[in-house]
Amino acid sequence: MRAGLPYAAPGQVIGLLGGSFDPAHQGHVHITLEAMKRFGLDRVWWLVSPGNPLKPRGPAALERRLARARAMMRHPRVAVTDFEARAGTRYTAETIAALQATWPQARFVWLMGADNLAQFHRWKDWQEIMHSVPVGVLARPGDRVEARTAKAAQVFRHARLAPRASKLLGRLDAPHWCFVNVPMVDASSTRIRARGDWR
Repeated sequence: MRAGLPYAAPGQVIGLLGGSFDPAHQGHVHITLEAMKRFGLDRVWWLVSPGNPLKPRGPAALERRLARARAMMRHPRVAVTDFEARAGTRYTAETIAALQATWPQARFVWLMGADNLAQFHRWKDWQEIMHSVPVGVLARPGDRVEARTAKAAQVFRHARLAPRASKLLGRLDAPHWCFVNVPMVDASSTRIRARGDWR
């Protein structure tokens, strides 16, 4: 295993859950466990980012967010990592390319909530992401119709996998994506910060 980096065996299907985790909460834990079950993942890595280019205000210190995430997510098949800070990547497409270069024999699946799918076309090189790894989308509280009619969903409608086949996602080549409805925990980093429980 590379020093300070998570373990990936050849052929393993690894879900990637990226974000600022500012702070990590039970909702992140819940969607991680649901993603493992629904998409047939061997492992999930939380990619705690140095910062989110789409957010004007910077997050709390990386070490603090990592410590909180590791305290929240205690599961033998889930790793919390600062890979983006180590690799010096800023955008998701760059991070995925760096991961694939570091672990060429692993199979990665990008995980996101339905809210992210709705604005996915604003991400830098979003079509490159879709062509690089399968994408698993988990419905969260809010408007699911908006996500299903999102630009990314329309452009890649030919590559959509039926929910009943969701466990095949990680074994398929990109571009493939799958939208699944799962029971959700209505937790929000924004609300936690607003309550003054963080920072």
